[in-house]
Amino acid sequence: MATVSSMYCRIDLSMGLVYHIRRYLPSCRYLSFQHRTLLSAALFSTGVWLSGILLCRQSLKLLLSYHGWMFEPHGKMSRSTRVWLALVKVMSGRKPMLYSFQTSLPKLPVPSVEATIRRYLESVHPLLEEEKYREMEVLAQAFQQHTAPRLQKYLLLKSWWATNYVSDWWEEYVYLRGRGPIMVNSNYYAMDFLYVTPSPLQAARAGNTVHSILLYRRQLDREQIPPVMALGIVPMCSYQMERMFNTTRIPGMESDTLQHLSDSKHLAVYHRGRFYKLWLYQGGKLLKPRDLELQFQRILDDPSPPQPGEEKLAALTAGERVPWAKARARFFSQGKNKASLDAIERAAFFLALDEEAQGYERGKEGSMDRYAKSLLHGRCYDRWFDKSFTLVVYKNGKVGTNTEHSWADAPIIGHLWEFMLGTDRFHLGYSEGGHCCGEPSTAMAPPQRLQWDIPEECRKVIDSSYRVAKALADDVDFHCFQFTNFGKGLVKQFKISPDAFIQISLQLAHFWDKGNLCLTYEASMTRLFREGRTETVRSCTRESTAFVRSMMDPAWGQLERLQLFQAAAEKHQHMYRLAMTGAGIDRHLFCLYVVSRYLRVESPFLAQVLAEPWRLSTSQTPQQQIKMFDMEKNQDLVSSGGGFGPVADDGYGVSYIIAGENLITFHISSKFSSPETDSRRFGRNIRQAMLDIAGLFNVPANKVAN
Repeated sequence: MATVSSMYCRIDLSMGLVYHIRRYLPSCRYLSFQHRTLLSAALFSTGVWLSGILLCRQSLKLLLSYHGWMFEPHGKMSRSTRVWLALVKVMSGRKPMLYSFQTSLPKLPVPSVEATIRRYLESVHPLLEEEKYREMEVLAQAFQQHTAPRLQKYLLLKSWWATNYVSDWWEEYVYLRGRGPIMVNSNYYAMDFLYVTPSPLQAARAGNTVHSILLYRRQLDREQIPPVMALGIVPMCSYQMERMFNTTRIPGMESDTLQHLSDSKHLAVYHRGRFYKLWLYQGGKLLKPRDLELQFQRILDDPSPPQPGEEKLAALTAGERVPWAKARARFFSQGKNKASLDAIERAAFFLALDEEAQGYERGKEGSMDRYAKSLLHGRCYDRWFDKSFTLVVYKNGKVGTNTEHSWADAPIIGHLWEFMLGTDRFHLGYSEGGHCCGEPSTAMAPPQRLQWDIPEECRKVIDSSYRVAKALADDVDFHCFQFTNFGKGLVKQFKISPDAFIQISLQLAHFWDKGNLCLTYEASMTRLFREGRTETVRSCTRESTAFVRSMMDPAWGQLERLQLFQAAAEKHQHMYRLAMTGAGIDRHLFCLYVVSRYLRVESPFLAQVLAEPWRLSTSQTPQQQIKMFDMEKNQDLVSSGGGFGPVADDGYGVSYIIAGENLITFHISSKFSSPETDSRRFGRNIRQAMLDIAGLFNVPANKVAN
């Protein structure tokens, strides 16, 4: 419009380009001179508009490629970073939608082989005897000089055409190609509020939570959820959210696949050995919480028994993948079995109405341990472990979720979980009797009971999978506890990162527990890059090792130990920042290994690196990704966080959530079959390590104790 108006005013904003375009337009009776002028002006304006969009995106991508702000001292910001932040804010717009920044996010860079090898050798040096380290150094140098250059060229080539050079291989080879059980070994869980249960009625709590989750799905489909932003300005990748709903992992002989549907209008429900299909819409409208409560109550009141083979059917998803793939192809490919399985696999998500009561009980030791184990594996047949997530609602109104890992990492389901808990508590609410608000529509058709025809041979496969899963679940030693002596409020007064404080405490606790240090995995995210997922922070560093050994030696003084701790904390933060900005170690080595397998190139160095066990695997659960309520004003609404199973047979899995200013909840897993581990013992060591390190800062004993 502006271009045409300027032409009528005899001002040529196009600098002759409109007239140049008009010369190449065909002359015919349908296109007069004036029409050709208008068409050339429209083409010019469209070109300018598209060029402007492309320029803005490329400019924003260039700005987002800068990560120097992350390495600046806490609380101090350089002038150049301030200018950069202002430019990013201007280029980002006022109300970006969920996927607004996807095409503007930079690609994950491929580190140089030299830098990765150097960081790797630095990370294993404190864990190896000098002779073993020299052998590893020789292997690394040989790999760097002879094998790595060729592999790196192929990896760089992939990085040019692929959106992310890691994510597709990570999803396929780490998750989907695993042939062992995904229950315990891969899936993870999230818990309800720690202290509060909004309603003690199982059907009512299910009604509100399911409705809240569907409200989230509607916003997700409309892209109305704001993207997660670091510092409130720097966008993070949102692509993992695309497969949150209507997604199922389908078993295969060599590799599983992810089946994702654009929409699903029903829910799959399990209760007391029976499966149901529940429609979520009536007359094109989403069912209200009170209507959902009525439907769930109908399921709870249904006295019908399970059909033959139905009760433990979901154990197929908990056992080995190959038997499940064979059984699915043989017994569930036609007839009523296929229709019923489709109803589960094509559901929005899976809901388990549990017959037990779970949750934190004051003064009752072990209540959180049982809650965690119930969410992690349940009875091995009352969760559909292949669904993107299973919502579990307990008899006493407590909720939780078990999440399949291949489609996304914990912060993604955590985003949904925060929305659900906040919406349930503050927006939907309950009546005085604990029911969902409103009046139900009794004209609704009841939930549809799924029908099965499971032959005896299939039941034997189900029983076999159940025995495998049961043995795995019974071997899990879980301990979940709240550390209430202090939290991030006190740690920040020390001018130390709370995450670094906990990670170094874990190193000290592990040394007390086993008498040695070990290769330690801490998950960090790489969502500053397009389609980024995770990277490993190797928390056991030379600096943390020096600090731990000083705590074992009475010859070291308090001031010297404090200095070593501060150096270890600073080193940990630096390693975390490197991982977040694409300069990690393990994903690069993993991809080089995949290339070597494609090229059939043998590498003793890579084979040894990928065979090293992670005997201490750790992760921090993020919180307050969505500001739905003020945590300081609602301290009783702290989250319990979530956890996962042990990664190594003789190791520990540790998840923790720093909730509020004065609470840290730890989730510790190990295996009873290992004589080297004891989750409760490790929990006691963690608690003591936290207290001892706080004592280095001359904190009064009464302040540490409270």
